[in-house]
Amino acid sequence: MYVESLNMSLGFGTRARIGQLYPSAGLCDYEIQLMAPEGVQFLTTRVPFKKTDINQHHAFCAHLEQHAYLLADAGVDLIAVNCTAVTMMAGPERLRRRLLSATAKPAVTTIDAVLEALPHQNMQRIGLLTPYPLEVRQAEIAYLARRGIEVVVEHATPCHSPIEQGSLSSQHWFEMAEKFAGQPIDGLLISCSGIQVAAQLQRIEERLQLPVIASNQALLWHCLRQLGITERSSGYGSLLAS
Repeated sequence: MYVESLNMSLGFGTRARIGQLYPSAGLCDYEIQLMAPEGVQFLTTRVPFKKTDINQHHAFCAHLEQHAYLLADAGVDLIAVNCTAVTMMAGPERLRRRLLSATAKPAVTTIDAVLEALPHQNMQRIGLLTPYPLEVRQAEIAYLARRGIEVVVEHATPCHSPIEQGSLSSQHWFEMAEKFAGQPIDGLLISCSGIQVAAQLQRIEERLQLPVIASNQALLWHCLRQLGITERSSGYGSLLAS
């Protein structure tokens, strides 16, 4: 692991508590806490999701409110729906409205965070790296294109479940990211909140000499901005340093 010297912030949410709605079979819900500054606590409630096909992505949102109620019970300041592909397909605006109506808590989504981070990092022509099957990759490329983001080159390690996604090592994703070296892109988007990649983000940026955005990194950055928290942990790429 590249960021061996950094410790996960495990304290109580003395500065903020953020509720995280996360796929039930996902293994990497800790990644966002790993990058969080001291006093920012992520509380996770899992939502049924065992496969990475299109149907499962739509089913994730069917009863989202009942899972969000559990987070609201903990007095969270913000609810984050943390699955890039799900929030893209369901529509982030609709999800935010539903959760605000149900819980009276403001909500954000992973795709909101990614779409805010891309222009912040001056990334319009991008490389895309994912663990998604083909149909999900095609949907994401089309979604980004409609918002003025061109995927110039993409690579993937297709996985059929969140367990497969989360079982791939962070070194695997570093080696996959190396394939983008020398490509005519503004930066690299590593899309998926269910993979081990936080520990490699700084290393990937140094290798590519380009900005890198990853889903959990972007969501944390977005949440901190929403809550007016300016402190950042170091070692997780230029986005979180901004």
